[in-house]
Amino acid sequence: MIRSIIASSISVAIPARQPEQRWRWVKNGYELLRDEAVDKYKLRNIEIYHELARIFQHKIGGISDDAQAYYKLQLASLMKPLLSSSDNQMDFEDKEYFDALVEAPVEWNKIIKDPNVSRLVESLKSADPAFSENSKFVGNYLSLRQDSGRFAPAAADVIDDFRGTEALKRFDIFAKAYLLRNVWKLDPKLMREVNQTYGPIDWSEPNSHLPFDWRHADSHAIYWAVKGLRIVEEYGSLEKDIPEINADRIVAHSLQNLFRYGKVFVHNVPLNIVSDDPSQESQQQFGQEVFLRPDLRFFEPYNEAVLKIIEKYKTENEGAYQSLRNGHRNMLINALLLFYQSGHKPQSQKIYSQLRKLYPEIPDFKVEFEEYARKRLFEELENMDIFNMKEQVTALLRETFFLFAIGDNEAAAGRKKMAEEAYKMYVSKNTEDRTKLPELGVLEKLGLIDFLEDEQFSRSLRYDLYKRIEIERPDLFKQLQTELEKNQKQSEEPK
Repeated sequence: MIRSIIASSISVAIPARQPEQRWRWVKNGYELLRDEAVDKYKLRNIEIYHELARIFQHKIGGISDDAQAYYKLQLASLMKPLLSSSDNQMDFEDKEYFDALVEAPVEWNKIIKDPNVSRLVESLKSADPAFSENSKFVGNYLSLRQDSGRFAPAAADVIDDFRGTEALKRFDIFAKAYLLRNVWKLDPKLMREVNQTYGPIDWSEPNSHLPFDWRHADSHAIYWAVKGLRIVEEYGSLEKDIPEINADRIVAHSLQNLFRYGKVFVHNVPLNIVSDDPSQESQQQFGQEVFLRPDLRFFEPYNEAVLKIIEKYKTENEGAYQSLRNGHRNMLINALLLFYQSGHKPQSQKIYSQLRKLYPEIPDFKVEFEEYARKRLFEELENMDIFNMKEQVTALLRETFFLFAIGDNEAAAGRKKMAEEAYKMYVSKNTEDRTKLPELGVLEKLGLIDFLEDEQFSRSLRYDLYKRIEIERPDLFKQLQTELEKNQKQSEEPK
């Protein structure tokens, strides 16, 4: 474990202008723990799982490292191909897809017993020598599905010949489950259990949980923390002085993180490329950046999980019990404000009622709901970090669209002005690259997308807003259309 900590710590000694080198050390850190301590040596010390979860939660998911945005993009890029079926690139919330991963054969010898799959495998081996070794076949197959230009044209022709067949679908699922199991050391069965226990609420079926977006670092943090807790349940702690409270805290904090910024949005951004040759005109190039947005569907999973954790330590550990209660109270306050700003006042009032019931000793909760919400909102805007401010500004802009949708134009204009003032206040105080906010226009677009995708609001209300934006905000509508077309292209793009 010491080598892993050293590996992930070395990254900060590398200049921030070399994020790819920093990422290599961070990746080495979690791979040392995962591949050697956990997978190879089967160590059953919960501290190992806690440290592994912490790397995902803090190092990759947090903002303390100047290269954190690069880490998030790398994790999202690596995980995306494993979370998509051959027919659809956006299966992150498809329960049936995770069922298929669980049911996929575990071993190579079992999948090729299917004569149709065997024919696919032999065809690819004949098409390109890169597929001649069974040990490298799965990795090369998935690379082929992502970028056929890296292989002989005949290999892409094989995929085209098998497209739409049950053999290709079956092998595709096998390949992704195989890499999840053997490279990422993620058990699809446990992934599904974690989805079913902690996943976001399905608004159309409130008692049902949707799968995590496993491109998000906190999804991995929860997985490894849960696995550590399962080890304690089965074998007990090998070192009694290491409390499982650390793993429970990872679960609680990561669920909180997913509520506050759990939606992963990969956005194309212009790169500042300057040619060394003055005779050559600079050409605009684009890269990608990950934006994380609030996911309100994680409130109930967070609330239920943390209340159980608090109850667990009520008689066992007084210090942990009080600390968890304080964290829960603060989270409920933040959730109250976020729902309030997002136009979901009934949910916000419900949370306030829970605060008054669970924490009656707090004087601030004696006032009426509206008075409390407005006071806290302005207090919160005074001193925020980048994640909080991004969350608040996006939520204010999202509420702007809600008020616009219901025809309260005056209130909408006031809310937008508040968002602009909060944005300017933050920008004037934070100039470092790692603490810079995206452009206000980008946050406005994200706020609009958040509202249009929020199934808690009626389809007709969202459609009416969509049409109003088309007429009254053609500039914003054009950006929205570009984003929707890109997503549609991704979902239809053959792999």
